[in-house]
Amino acid sequence: MPKLMRRQIAIIVLAVLGAVLLVYLLLPSPVEVRTARVGYAPLQVIVEEEGETRVKNRFTISSPVAATIRRIHLEAGDRVRQGQPLVFLEGPRASILDVRARDEAAAGAQAAAARLEQAREQTRAAQASAKLAATELARTQALFESGAVSRQDLDEARTAASQADADLEAVRARVTTARAELEAARATLRSVSEGQGDTGVQDILRSPVTGRVLAVHQRNEGFVNAGEPLVDVGDIDRLEVWTDVLSQDAVGIRPGTRVLFVRWGGDATLEGVVDRIEPQGTTVVSALGVEEQRVQVIADIASPKHAWTGLGSGYRVLSRFVIWEHDRVLQAPAGALFRVQDGWAAFRVENGRAVRKRVMTGQRSGLAVQVLDGLGHGDVVIVHPDDSIKEGIRVSPQED
Repeated sequence: MPKLMRRQIAIIVLAVLGAVLLVYLLLPSPVEVRTARVGYAPLQVIVEEEGETRVKNRFTISSPVAATIRRIHLEAGDRVRQGQPLVFLEGPRASILDVRARDEAAAGAQAAAARLEQAREQTRAAQASAKLAATELARTQALFESGAVSRQDLDEARTAASQADADLEAVRARVTTARAELEAARATLRSVSEGQGDTGVQDILRSPVTGRVLAVHQRNEGFVNAGEPLVDVGDIDRLEVWTDVLSQDAVGIRPGTRVLFVRWGGDATLEGVVDRIEPQGTTVVSALGVEEQRVQVIADIASPKHAWTGLGSGYRVLSRFVIWEHDRVLQAPAGALFRVQDGWAAFRVENGRAVRKRVMTGQRSGLAVQVLDGLGHGDVVIVHPDDSIKEGIRVSPQED
């Protein structure tokens, strides 16, 4: 090959290389983007709200009639036994014994007798309901073992049986309280009829349950009116959590729904189960001045007592209602998805470029979204893409 021709070829090659280098230098530099990988992981859909603990069965001991009480020496937190004397009643001192007083005492005795009879009727009804719930639980257990019903049906039957037993226990306690009120009312009637309104102890109000003193409303000796609250008692080992939930979130919560209690003061996460959802919502004005419809959701603490020692009534907890969960779900970061027309899309990184993909989504948690179609395991997607990210643009991934 002649020397001149070789020189011309070299010049042409250098010119082509120079043009390629110039084009490369004029190309826009890749945009740095944050990326994450699509993959399989557990997913929970959670409704999170603040709740408050309450004693499951709280009883307020009040005076059945106008009377004088002796000083109450109990303190909040003291243990009491069922039937233990709490309050000693005496007849009103220096009272005028007239026909009106006798009529009022007689009316009080009749009302107390009616309340006792009503409580007994409620006990009979509660016993029937508890027996029916136990029978239904046994039937559902048998059907579950044969595969005819789901575990959710079995859990609902167990919840119903537990609630029926709790209702029966509460009604029996009301019978004890009503019986004590009737005895006190009859003692007052005898005192008024015999003109002995100030001759010492007329009756004793006793604890309807074994538990603790929750509050003492009236401590000093003195006159109290009929129905005036004196002492609150309850079983502190049986707590439930009341949580205000937005009505649109409460629709997805059912009796038996799993609940996680956190930020209650201990290190462990407590397990719970929803007992009931109140059917009536209330309007609440938020801190931002927005009206919200909220519903009370009541859940029982299922964790053993030793796991939440120190938790009392009126304590704050954070309730996390698990609406949906699965151990292995293909998911992408929620920040990687953006709206397109009537669906969702994401930018997938392919060979250093951003490629927009339509994505079909399923369940959503706070930070992750279930991917049903459009992305696969191991795909790299851009997180929080801004307006500078376009189809086919060169990107420099910075994976989280």
